[in-house]
Amino acid sequence: MITPTEVFKSLADETRVRAILLIAEQGELCVCELMCALDDSQPKISRHLALLRSNGLLLDRRQGQWVYYRLNPQLPAWIGEILRVTSKANGDWLKDNAARLQHMDGRPVRERACC
Repeated sequence: MITPTEVFKSLADETRVRAILLIAEQGELCVCELMCALDDSQPKISRHLALLRSNGLLLDRRQGQWVYYRLNPQLPAWIGEILRVTSKANGDWLKDNAARLQHMDGRPVRERACC
């Protein structure tokens, strides 16, 4: 069970907050999509995603060369509510990231997960 302290410590970085809000909004994103949306390097994005995953906020899945991240569906409802409210109240803060993602060339095509 993740505690409020663990959640807020995990989100105490702008890159992690932007990444998790984009993932929550999109349902699932790969590292390359987050690199584009956040205009940052692969090592930095991967490091932040690894922290969010190790703290139980995200799950990942591999599809060929891509690793996709999504919210852990077993998170307590209050965490989802925090993310939903934060995203809704801060659309302007995320609009440049969302626009870069929307206009990304060569976005990977998702196959339906079998499980």
